[in-house]
Amino acid sequence: MLHWINNRLLAVGVVIASTALAIMVLAILLQVFFRYVLNNALPWPEEAARFLMLWMTGLAAPAAYRRGGFVAIDMLEYALPRRGAAALSLVLLIVSFAVLAVAVQLGWNHVGSGWLFNSSSLKLPLDLIGLQAVRIKLAWMYMSIFAGFVLLTVVNIELILRALLRLLGHEDNLAPIPGVPMAEAE
Repeated sequence: MLHWINNRLLAVGVVIASTALAIMVLAILLQVFFRYVLNNALPWPEEAARFLMLWMTGLAAPAAYRRGGFVAIDMLEYALPRRGAAALSLVLLIVSFAVLAVAVQLGWNHVGSGWLFNSSSLKLPLDLIGLQAVRIKLAWMYMSIFAGFVLLTVVNIELILRALLRLLGHEDNLAPIPGVPMAEAE
């Protein structure tokens, strides 16, 4: 069930992350054009790019983690027998779970403090329709940290369950983790 949920949830996350990346690139190009061609820098593109980069990272990192896309030193795992490698993997995933549990809590605390502060340049331009413009709360930016850690934790739980099944010799019953359409280094 968790495999099915992660397949769908992470696929949506990668699409949103890709869209955020595309909009971020457009905002940066717009800023370069206004700053160096028109000699009139806009106040919002840099903060918008930061906002989008945080959300892109928070939504794409869980898919990369699930596929083993993070940098890792895995010499010992390959040197051990199959069951020893599965046991080592399980121990490391449990340690990762403990770290992620703390990170989720800290991320939530950070979101809570973000409601106190407004973005310096990002606002909803409601003045275009006759209302007053509303400044965006920093909590929406900080929420990317919390969401990313929650998704990483859900992926970590799936990976722990998969490691347990491998350790018990049920590796043949595991469905393969599908690839996601995202650029990565080899």
